[in-house]
Amino acid sequence: MRRPSGKLLCRLATAATLAAALSLGAAPPRAGAQGPPSSSQQPVEKAQAPIRVGVSLVNLYATVRDKDKRVVPDLKQEELRVFEDDKEQKVEFFSKETNLPLTFGMLIDTSPSQERVLGAEQDAGARFLRRVLNKGDMAFVLNFDSNIDLLSDFTSSHDQLARAIDRARVHGGIGGGGIIQGPVATQPRGTRMYDAIYAACKEKLSGEVGRKALILLTDAVDQGSQVREQEALETAQRTDTVLHFIVISDAYFYRGMGLGGGGEGVAKKMAEQTGGRAISVNNEKDLEKAFDQISEELRTYYTIGYTPSNRARDGKFRKLKVEATRKDTKILARKGYYAPS
Repeated sequence: MRRPSGKLLCRLATAATLAAALSLGAAPPRAGAQGPPSSSQQPVEKAQAPIRVGVSLVNLYATVRDKDKRVVPDLKQEELRVFEDDKEQKVEFFSKETNLPLTFGMLIDTSPSQERVLGAEQDAGARFLRRVLNKGDMAFVLNFDSNIDLLSDFTSSHDQLARAIDRARVHGGIGGGGIIQGPVATQPRGTRMYDAIYAACKEKLSGEVGRKALILLTDAVDQGSQVREQEALETAQRTDTVLHFIVISDAYFYRGMGLGGGGEGVAKKMAEQTGGRAISVNNEKDLEKAFDQISEELRTYYTIGYTPSNRARDGKFRKLKVEATRKDTKILARKGYYAPS
């Protein structure tokens, strides 16, 4: 089965022309979407705001886990500390959230190195969407290799998304499906992961508000992108998008090609900087567990709001650090934001 027509990011001349050349088509904000609240709007429990700095308020999301990696459901505001550029900030709004609308994309690596694992990814991905997608949520699906194809635009239909996932195909691959082992007899033909992240954030999520995320199923090895890693990461940060990676590699593919393996380090860096998670998996059982962890973090988190002590509208990157005073807890939150200019 061939993928839908409408190739994206094909033969772009430079990274500077990437956004103009995209044909993903940004969807308009959903009905009822709200922007960030003003300083006079309280409390944060009723604010469906993105992680974005306005004139006087920064909003962000955080997931808290204990030493056994279980989500902490009862953290108190007084147990939380937020630092911006190493200066502690006064937390003004704090609440636990489980049902705020979610907007996300699933990005599937369909380069030849994923041929043997694609079937398992499709099965687990379809089940994940049925578990995590609630009323009011929207999701899209795209695949990436040497091109980027939008398989499904924003929808809340489980069936439409499942069909889109099933349409993902490896081109120039080695045959097979599922997680299996065996010899390799092909060369990689391009994995435009950074371009895919850039396109999804810029063209699909920049006009959305609230909780936003991308879930990437990939070995995290980029080949042939027009944008660089830092540009893709910055676009995710500027659009308030959390990046989650499920890193799944076919060791026999890389061994057969004399290559070093997957890009776990890149995935971990990009995930941590945006407040997401990078999980490496080796089999179908691990794959299901990875989806479960990401599902939990997408649905159970804390919303935090503060007025930054630095009011300068200089467009610069501000480093963030969120800590809990409770012993043996770890907070997953984005590492910074760009001030308005």
